[in-house]
Amino acid sequence: MSTFVLATTNAHKAAEMRSVLVDYDVQLLPRPAGVPDVDETEGTLEGNALMKAQAVTNATGEAAIADDTGLFVDALGGSPGVYSARYAGEGAAFEENVQKVLRELSDVDDAHRTARFRTVVAVSFPDGTSWWVEGVLEGEILRDHKGEGGFGYDPIFAPRGLGGRSLGELSVEEKNAQSHRGNALRAFVAALERT
Repeated sequence: MSTFVLATTNAHKAAEMRSVLVDYDVQLLPRPAGVPDVDETEGTLEGNALMKAQAVTNATGEAAIADDTGLFVDALGGSPGVYSARYAGEGAAFEENVQKVLRELSDVDDAHRTARFRTVVAVSFPDGTSWWVEGVLEGEILRDHKGEGGFGYDPIFAPRGLGGRSLGELSVEEKNAQSHRGNALRAFVAALERT
């Protein structure tokens, strides 16, 4: 079994990652309490994910896994992108980020509300090696919240091919089967098996 220290302390992300990886030979350990958060100062998802994984490896001496996810809205020139978690400002609640996206798209017609989620999963090893993979989910931004599930932007994002259902309306199993994070984690497992 491959074991990795999980860089995130976001309970939603951790639960989602564990549920996707439950059928694989991968164990995720919680980040030790003494390992501080890493400021995400890179301009790309890849840079932030690698930086977080390497920081945990440096602090623990163990292999680590980190992810960074962004919502890229075409009508907003790719925003919020790498700033998705803090789109409405540092320390903003996710609902404030969601409301900002909805406000900025209020005059955009349905045909031009296309968007995608991208997740980059990065791993770092004690020998200094590291690599990353990505997962993408294409869809569109809805005009209002739909569903109580998921977290973050999930209730306003409708994946392509689901008849307008949001990620917030899907069961955990349905979401994991096609989500950006699920796709990235399956790519991670495939890459791990090749190494």
